[in-house]
Amino acid sequence: VQLQASGGGLVQAGGSLRLSCAASGITFRRSVMGWFRQAPGKEREFVASISWSGSSTSYKDSVLGRFTISKDNAKNTVYLQMSSPKPEDTAVYYCAAESGVAVRFGSVDYWGQGTLVTVSS
Repeated sequence: VQLQASGGGLVQAGGSLRLSCAASGITFRRSVMGWFRQAPGKEREFVASISWSGSSTSYKDSVLGRFTISKDNAKNTVYLQMSSPKPEDTAVYYCAAESGVAVRFGSVDYWGQGTLVTVSS
């Protein structure tokens, strides 16, 4: 299984950035997909998830209304559109997957390698 995250970089506060995660080795259309992040000196935390069907999404409260998660089953790719990011969103962002037809994560089965997002003020 491979989860290849990309799209991280430096972005100004109030700008926008889109992260992508290309999955292989899993039944993508029957998996919960999502994003977690880890800031320096902090624990890894949940950011967003999307159900196997794509019909249900969940977000960390602080990103609700600013970030949007989506998936493209034809490309086996999950996206995180980050709009109006804030300096406190600076972190390494990890793609995650859980096999099964669930609405949200129960426990993560697979992790990607992480992509660094730095938001400047």
